[in-house]
Amino acid sequence: MSEASADIRAQVERLHQRINRHNYLYYVLDAPEITDAEYDQLMRRLEALEREHPEFVTADSPTQRVGAAPSEKFAAVRHRRAMLSLSNAMSADEMREFDQRVRRMLKLSGDVEYVTEVKFDGLAVELVYEDGALAVGSTRGDGINGEDVTANIRTIKSVPLRLMASSHGHLPSLLEVRGEVILPRKAFARLNEERTERGDPPFANPRNAAAGSLRQLDSRVTSRRPLDIFCHSPGVIEGADFATQWDFLQGIKALGLKVNPLSRLCRSVEMVFDYWRELSELRHELDYEADGIVAKVNSFALQERLGEVSRSPRWAVAYKFKAQQAHTRVKDISVSVGRTGSLTPVAELEPVHLAGVTISSASLHNLDETRRKDIRARDTVLLERAGDVIPYVVRVTQKAEPRGKQFKMPPRCPECGGAIAHEEGEVAYFCVNVNCPARVRESIRHLASKSCFDIEGLGDKLVAQLVEKGLVQELGDLYALKLEQLVELERMGELSAHNLLSNIERSRAVTLDRLINALGIRHVGEHTARQLALEFGGLDELRSADEARLRQVRDIGPEIARSIVAYFNEPRNRAALDRLLKYAVVKPLEAPAKTPAALRDKTFVLTGTLEGMTRAEAERRILDAGGKVTSSVSGKTDYVVAGSEPGSKLDRARNLGVAVLSESEFLRMIEGQSR
Repeated sequence: MSEASADIRAQVERLHQRINRHNYLYYVLDAPEITDAEYDQLMRRLEALEREHPEFVTADSPTQRVGAAPSEKFAAVRHRRAMLSLSNAMSADEMREFDQRVRRMLKLSGDVEYVTEVKFDGLAVELVYEDGALAVGSTRGDGINGEDVTANIRTIKSVPLRLMASSHGHLPSLLEVRGEVILPRKAFARLNEERTERGDPPFANPRNAAAGSLRQLDSRVTSRRPLDIFCHSPGVIEGADFATQWDFLQGIKALGLKVNPLSRLCRSVEMVFDYWRELSELRHELDYEADGIVAKVNSFALQERLGEVSRSPRWAVAYKFKAQQAHTRVKDISVSVGRTGSLTPVAELEPVHLAGVTISSASLHNLDETRRKDIRARDTVLLERAGDVIPYVVRVTQKAEPRGKQFKMPPRCPECGGAIAHEEGEVAYFCVNVNCPARVRESIRHLASKSCFDIEGLGDKLVAQLVEKGLVQELGDLYALKLEQLVELERMGELSAHNLLSNIERSRAVTLDRLINALGIRHVGEHTARQLALEFGGLDELRSADEARLRQVRDIGPEIARSIVAYFNEPRNRAALDRLLKYAVVKPLEAPAKTPAALRDKTFVLTGTLEGMTRAEAERRILDAGGKVTSSVSGKTDYVVAGSEPGSKLDRARNLGVAVLSESEFLRMIEGQSR
């Protein structure tokens, strides 16, 4: 090899190491040290070197995650050690019986040490690393034989293609790790929304979505799904020695594999109960589906003594959460119209209390789904929470007598009486009237939301009145409202009208990303709008961009690009936008300054009253600095910002050991100063 070639190869290897490290920091530890732009520069440099020198492209290169051409079927993989299923404990008594059985078999009079972990509702897989490189990824299958889904596993960004060297400086010659592939709840909700808008049937739950994504014969489809993984159990290991489950979790984390940070070492079964109670409360705040906890005897030597029975280990048990389901009756099935004109069947339910909320309606997604489950008025159905807090009808549990009529889509739009479009072979139905009151209402609500023009005081009932009275028929009409028009509305006094007009006037100055988000372009949300604003810098540039140019923008694929072009090609959209721009003052979005590594992608919760800024201003500053804002405190919260008269969120933060910032400490952090 020439000196020049050796230098190129060394550059490629250094880029591998740097990118792999930053992938680990971002996707596994959630603690990035560089900006997205800096990361992109590293990737582009590596891609350029590999294009110029294809002889240095390796299977474990960070560039090799895009997916491969479709395969005809999955090959079988035989697991070296069987992937066992877990027995269940459905109550505290059954959990105590498990603990007593373990102590009896081990002839122990004292407490057993357990490792407790979240029981994920995902898809079980096994990763096989040979000399540190990912060799095989397979599904659990029947526990003995699984399916080879290596090409799909490789697209999951939290799966390292090559392990990092441990503190001992060497890698195991063979490392089999079992884990659970999941689809985060927020990603699941976005995926289903996109599928529904395309007319595709939605996934029933995140687990089905994860399984369907991982079992794609075309791994390029998998690469577009934001799958994640948590590793939790060993298979066969050669070249490394772990004495306990806890040591194993810490060891594989040091090698670059993702483990769940909520796992805990419990010295007794009473601590297992404490963990179960804590996770039961937190489960709805997690960004993934969890249906219980897993308790494992910590010592591998004791596990060996306990052995297994049938297909389940005697040393582990799944302690399930209480069921998050309820039965209720369907009063009727109505149809809602979204801001894109999509028609969605909705089950109107007898109110039922489930998982802390009262539910009176549930989306049935589309006509095909409603008919597949044969849901009709007066039927009793099983309801559960899917995704985040989305109510979901599982099935009919008792058919009404006499049976109601099978649901049909109305022949005309239920809101405006306009024509309904439906293409043969497609699932979706659309109201074609761009001036449909329902579409206008939803568009105005969206424009007034915090992530768009942020018009305070423009609630749902007021928007409905404005549209019903014909005062607002498109987005720009908000800025032409007069005081005398508003005071005629129900529950609208002169002072309230003045305040609303002031808020509308104040909202006219808007950054480009908020304007783009407000337009309601299909598939374009807050994140994509921000990417577009940073890329194009001005609305004229965006309006004139073709699909090829749009696809050069990060995270924008062909479907989003087509949607953006279609929106700006529609004359009525262009005319409505021009009228809105007569009132709006559009400011370019400044690229965020490089923020401290300790702040990017950290999760904040605000509580109490802030003196120096509004809550919305604080949220915007966090977002601009690369952080996230949530409404509830959990184990994943990094900081709680406490103003005056804080609520129960402060107590919860202290109980969970979450860092609490005063307003002045928060401001110093945002400005990049030390606490």
